[in-house]
Amino acid sequence: MLGIERRQRIIKLIHEDKKVYVSNLSQLFKVTEETIRRDLEKLENEDVLSRTYGGAVLNQYTIEDLPFQTRTSMNHEVKQNISLKAANLIHDNDTIMIDASTTCLELLHALQKKKGITIITNSVKIPYDFISSNFNIISTGGTLRAHSLALVGSVAQNALQNYYVNMAIMSCKGLSFDNGIMESNEPESEFKRRMIKQAEMVILLVDHTKFNKTGFIKLFDFSDIDYIVTDQEPDPNWLELFNTHNVKVIY
Repeated sequence: MLGIERRQRIIKLIHEDKKVYVSNLSQLFKVTEETIRRDLEKLENEDVLSRTYGGAVLNQYTIEDLPFQTRTSMNHEVKQNISLKAANLIHDNDTIMIDASTTCLELLHALQKKKGITIITNSVKIPYDFISSNFNIISTGGTLRAHSLALVGSVAQNALQNYYVNMAIMSCKGLSFDNGIMESNEPESEFKRRMIKQAEMVILLVDHTKFNKTGFIKLFDFSDIDYIVTDQEPDPNWLELFNTHNVKVIY
């Protein structure tokens, strides 16, 4: 097993159990404890975890704002599932504003057979990954937030004001029953708030782990969105809440 594959497995384990132990990981992966300590050191440098005596614990900060490269490797099949459902809402020649989330990146893979799609995005990865696609891609420009490979700030927000689109599609860090839709940082929150002002329809892509989570910043209210696309049927209390706010749920 390559080191990067082993660290991805460690990330999954620590998200499930909130802590890991060097000795257990050494036995699981059949490598030395020193190798595991180096893995944990690298993950600590990426803000994924904090090392402790004999192991490591999940950062509370990490729950909200994982680095983009780390998030890309997590829940990949779930993101594919959500993306295939969301793709049914998008038609040939639609215009879309899309954020820099890993779920939205996955969505574009599901849209490549569509024709005449225009994508406006603050992602720096999307233009690179889809340089040979048939999409018409417009980059907002702006200040790079390297942690999430997103362009933010006044330049990015002002660029959005020049366009009115069929739909804004984004993800978030959590759905709080009492507080609304939550995000982890102010720069990307400001950008997403501008997105929804420029779109006829707002679509939120969230997997089941985002429900009942409170992030650092309130992004907007449930009444601001039109669709939620997720991978599992939400609990009845959530379905009732969405119905109250006229939010259509696809799962």
